[in-house]
Amino acid sequence: MEQSRRRRQLAYSLLFGLWLPSCLTQTTPSNTGMTTPKPSASPQPQIERLRVRLAGFPRKHNEGRIELFHKGEWGTICDDDFSISNANVLCRQLGFVSATGWTHSAKYGKGQGKIWLDNVLCNGGEKSIEFCKSRGWGNSDCTHDEDAGVVCKDERIPGFVDSNVIDAHVDENKIEEVRLRPVIAMAKKRLPITEGVVEVRYKDGWAQICDLGWTTKNTHVVCGMLGFPHERKVNRNFYKRLKKRAAEKVSKPKVKVSAGGRLYLERQKSNFHIHSVACTGTEVHLAACPLEFSKPNATSSCGGGMAAVVSCMPGPLFIHNSGLKKKFQISSNVRLKGGARVGEGRVEVLKNNEWGTVCDDRWNLQSASVVCRELGFGSAKEALTGARMGQGMGPIYMNEVKCLGQEKSIWNCPFRNITSEDCKHMEDAAVRCNVPYMGLENSIRITGGRTRYEGRMEVLRSDSNGTQSWGLICGENWGTNEAMVACRQLGLGYANQGLQETWYWDNSNVTEMVMSGVKCVGNEMALTQCQHHKTVSCQRAAPKFAAGVICSETASDLVLNAPLVQQSVYIEDRPLHMLYCAAEENCLSKSAAKANWPYGHRRLLRFSSEIHNIGRADFKPKAGRHSWVWHACHGHYHSMDIFTNYDLLNANGSKVAEGHKASFCLEDTDCQEGVSKRYECANFGDQGITVGCWDTYRHDIDCQWIDITDVKPGNYILQVVLNPNHEVAESDFTNNAMKCNCKYDGHRIWLHNCHTGDAFSEEAERRFEKYPGQMDNQIS
Repeated sequence: MEQSRRRRQLAYSLLFGLWLPSCLTQTTPSNTGMTTPKPSASPQPQIERLRVRLAGFPRKHNEGRIELFHKGEWGTICDDDFSISNANVLCRQLGFVSATGWTHSAKYGKGQGKIWLDNVLCNGGEKSIEFCKSRGWGNSDCTHDEDAGVVCKDERIPGFVDSNVIDAHVDENKIEEVRLRPVIAMAKKRLPITEGVVEVRYKDGWAQICDLGWTTKNTHVVCGMLGFPHERKVNRNFYKRLKKRAAEKVSKPKVKVSAGGRLYLERQKSNFHIHSVACTGTEVHLAACPLEFSKPNATSSCGGGMAAVVSCMPGPLFIHNSGLKKKFQISSNVRLKGGARVGEGRVEVLKNNEWGTVCDDRWNLQSASVVCRELGFGSAKEALTGARMGQGMGPIYMNEVKCLGQEKSIWNCPFRNITSEDCKHMEDAAVRCNVPYMGLENSIRITGGRTRYEGRMEVLRSDSNGTQSWGLICGENWGTNEAMVACRQLGLGYANQGLQETWYWDNSNVTEMVMSGVKCVGNEMALTQCQHHKTVSCQRAAPKFAAGVICSETASDLVLNAPLVQQSVYIEDRPLHMLYCAAEENCLSKSAAKANWPYGHRRLLRFSSEIHNIGRADFKPKAGRHSWVWHACHGHYHSMDIFTNYDLLNANGSKVAEGHKASFCLEDTDCQEGVSKRYECANFGDQGITVGCWDTYRHDIDCQWIDITDVKPGNYILQVVLNPNHEVAESDFTNNAMKCNCKYDGHRIWLHNCHTGDAFSEEAERRFEKYPGQMDNQIS
C-alpha cells in the first residue's frame, strides 16, 4: 500500500508540474515561501454546520476514525497528505481543545460508504475541515484501507455537551424510529406499552414488518431498544384471529366483530416497509440488523404472513403488576452511580463485599448493554468513557471487558484484572440505557424562567369531574431532594437548587396550589411517588411562595478520603491557653465553657480530612461572597454555615461527642494530573472545589477535631458527613457520609474499617453496625 501511495504522489507531482505558474500561486498559502504544488480549494462551505463523528474499534472516546456527514450520508477522509494540523481542526470540531496525534491505514477499522475528502491540507486555524484545501467532496482515488483517524487531547472546550460517547453508528436512513402499537384500546392507556404490532417510522407515517421468518432474536433487539431487558412469548393465534375477523368484516359486512377486532380493522393498514429481519440478538438497534425492504411495486409483500407482533418483559421499576416482580431479579453485584436520569450512570461492580469501577479500555455498546439488561433496563443507548458520569473512589476491578452481548451479567464476560499502572479513575466507564417511555414529563412543567432549565413548578391534576388544569406546588419545606426528582422527571438533569419562593417568575395565570407537603428521598422517578399531603395544606398560598427549580446538566460530587482518616488519627491533650480562638469559633464541647481557663486541657480526637470533588461540576458555596462571614481568629472568610459534621456515636446510635467544624473555607489544595486549581481563600478569593481537585484539612489545624474530653473508654463509631443539609447540589449524596469503627481505651484510639456510606455491600454494612447511623447530626 505504501508503494501505491508513492506512485500516486509521483503522478501528482508530474501532473502539477505541467500546470501554469499562476495556478501554483493560487493554491499555495501566502504565508509560506514554498513552491510545492497544492491541491485546489475545497468546495464552498455548506449552509448547514458540518457534522463530524469518531467511529471504529477498539478506541476511546477521544480517538477514532473520522467520519463526515455530507449530502445525507456518512463518509470518511483519506489519509493522503494528512497532518497534525488537519487533526487539530477536526478535534476542535468534535469539542476537544486540540489533537495529540493522527492515524493512517484504517487503524480503527475500515469505514463504509463514500470517501468524502482526499489530500486535505489545513493550516490548523480553520473553524471546520470544510474550509481546508482538498480535492473536493467525493473526489478521491483511495480505498477504505486508507481511512484517516485522529487522537484528541482529552480536554473539552467549555460549552460542548456531547463528549465521551461511544454510540451505535447505524444507518439513520434505514430506520428512524420504532414503536409498539397496542391492538387493544385499554393497553394504550397504560404506560409503558409492553406488547403490540412493531411499527417503524416511514415517510409521514408508520409501517409494519412482515413476520415471515421472525425470530425471538429480533424480538430481543426490539424490546431492548424500547427499554425492556427481556422478551415474552406472544399469543400469535390471538392476532391471527383478529386479522381473520377483520378480513371477514370487509368481505361480509354483517359479520359481528369484537371491539378488539374492530380496532385492529380500523388501524391495520397492511403497509409493509420491511419484508424480513435477521438479527443475531446482540444488536442495540434494529437498524444494525440485516434488513430486507419491501419492493414498492410488489403485489404481496407478506404473502401468508402478518404484521410482526412483540411482547416485552419490563424491569422491576416499570412493572404494573407487582406479582411479576419475582420473574426478574435485578443484579445485586452491579449498579449505576452518579447519573442524572433513570438508567444512566457510572458502572460499579461488587467484589469481596466492596464496590469498585470498570476501566473504559475497549468499553463498547455490547458490554454496556449487558450491564443495562441485568439492571432491568433495555439495551445500551450509549457507552461512555473518560469518567463521563464522575469518578469512583474505590478499587478498579475490570479492564478491557469484552462482552459478546448475550451474557446475563458483566461478570460472565472476559476481562483483564487491573494493575496499578493500567487505569485511573479518570477512565471510569459509564452507560446510558434505553428505558421505557412512561410519559412522566407530561404531568409537570416549569414556567417563567430565563432558560428551560429553571422556573416555577406546575403540576397537572384532575378534579372530581375529570377535568385537567395546571396548579402550583406549595414551597414550604421544598428543597434539593424534591428538586432532584422534578428535574429528573422533566429530563433536565440534576437539581442545582430547589426554590421555596419564586416571586420573580410570575408570567403564568396559574395561581391555585394543588400539591403540598412534598417530601422525597431523591431517587424517585416522579413527584407523585414522593410523600405529599392528601389534601392541600399550605400556610403561604400566594403564587410567589410556590416551589421552583433550577436544573443543570452537571453537578459536583464530594467524597471523603476514608483511608487517610484511618491513617492520620491520634489523640492530643491540648492546653486551654492555646484554644481561645477555637473556643471563639465554637469548636469545643459545651463543658469547655465551665473549665478553669487558661488552666487545664481538652482531649482532642484529631485526623486529616481530604475532600475530593469527583463529579462533573465545581462545588461552590450556595451563598454569594457578600454574605460570607469573616473570622478574625483564623483570618479568612467562611462561605458556608454547615459544610461538615464530625460525630462520635455509641452502639445505639446516640451522639456522645461532636465536632464543630461547621464552616469551611473552601479551596483547591491539590489536583490530579492535568487539572488546574481555580479556588483560593487568600485575599478574599473565590471559594469552591474544582472537579478533579481536593480540599485538605490537616490534622494539626484548629477545629480539625472532635472534643472527647468527656467521653468514657469504649467502642464507638466515628462519622463524618459532608454537605449534610444538601445545601449545595450534588450528583450523588449516598457517598457523603464516612464511618469508621473506633476503639478508645482512655489513652489511645484506633480506627478501622473506615469507608464511605456506599462503599460496602449491604451485607457488609449490616455486619459493620446494627443501626443505620445518623445523617442529620441530630440526637434522636
